[in-house]
Formats: sequence, C-alpha cells, structure tokens
Amino acid sequence: MGDMARNDERRSTLADAGIRVLAEQGARGLTHRAVDAAARTPRGTASNYFPTRDDLISALVDRIGERLTPEPEAASSRTARTPDRELFAEYLRDVVRRLSVDPHVSLALFELRLEAARRPAVAKALGAWRQRAFEEDVRFNDGAGLPGGRSEIALFHYAIDGLMLDHLTTPIDTGLSVDAAIDEFVDRILQ
Repeated sequence: MGDMARNDERRSTLADAGIRVLAEQGARGLTHRAVDAAARTPRGTASNYFPTRDDLISALVDRIGERLTPEPEAASSRTARTPDRELFAEYLRDVVRRLSVDPHVSLALFELRLEAARRPAVAKALGAWRQRAFEEDVRFNDGAGLPGGRSEIALFHYAIDGLMLDHLTTPIDTGLSVDAAIDEFVDRILQ
C-alpha cells in the first residue's frame, strides 16, 4: 500500500474516531488528544493531520458526508422503477437507514449543528455541506422524475431531521414505527 493510501486510511480512521468522540462527549470533548485516544494512535497524530480545531471539524463534516452517501448499487437498482410515491418513500427509508446504521454519525451531525449556532467557522463548513446536499437532493429528485419539488424536499429534510433527533435521543411513544412515519410524511407532503 502506498503512502497516499495509508495517509487516506489514517485520515479516515482519525475522522471516524472524531465522529465517535463528538457523538459520545459533545463538542467540548472534541480535542485532538481525545481523537488520538479514540483512534488508538500516538499522541499528536490527529494534530498532524488536522492542525487546527477548524481543520478537524471540517474533516468530520467531510467524513460524515462520505458515510451518508448512498451506495451506487442501491440508487441504480431503483432507476428502472416507476418514479412514484412508493419509490419516493423507499428513498426516504434508505436515508433513514443510512442515518441509523451508525448512530454516532447522526449524533455527531446534531452536535455539529448545535456547535454551528455558537461558532461561525463551524456554521460555515456545516452550512455549505448541508446546502450542497440539499441542492443535490433537489437535482436528483428532478432528474429521477420523482414527485415533489424544492419545497417538498425542504419539508422532507425538516421531517427527517426531527424524526432522527427523536429516534436517537429520547423518543416519544407515538405508536408510529419509523416506516409508518415516513409513509405519513409522503402521504401528507406529496398531496
């Protein structure tokens, strides 16, 4: 394995460790030393890869984006299907599945969002990533011929954010499963 591949692998390992630290300890616990401890790397490794805290946070935003990106096979397997409400609901269920696979990723993302309210540099990095992801969702939806437009995609973002925050923290007992909630979102938003 070349140095570049090792460096990319080490960078990903450190970012994954940073995600765990952020999810478990919050933004105040996110230090280079804590990342080194979580990654089981020698002290100073994280600061070598991410010299400043803003560099570290930017790397975590990028890594969260990578980890939440859908598998190409999953997306291509749906392209032959009729673009209808059922397919739209399936896409949303896939989003929730990806957000739920490793709860650390979603919890770290929520922690970053809270930190963004206090720190402009975090708001800038996270805001740019979130806006890009939203625009990509709108483009994908339009390109796939799925129902709904920009406003509906925004409503789905808000709905899924709330669903995940509830699901990962202190869920209320509504009697609705996650899948049933998604079906309700689709039925009510795509009228």
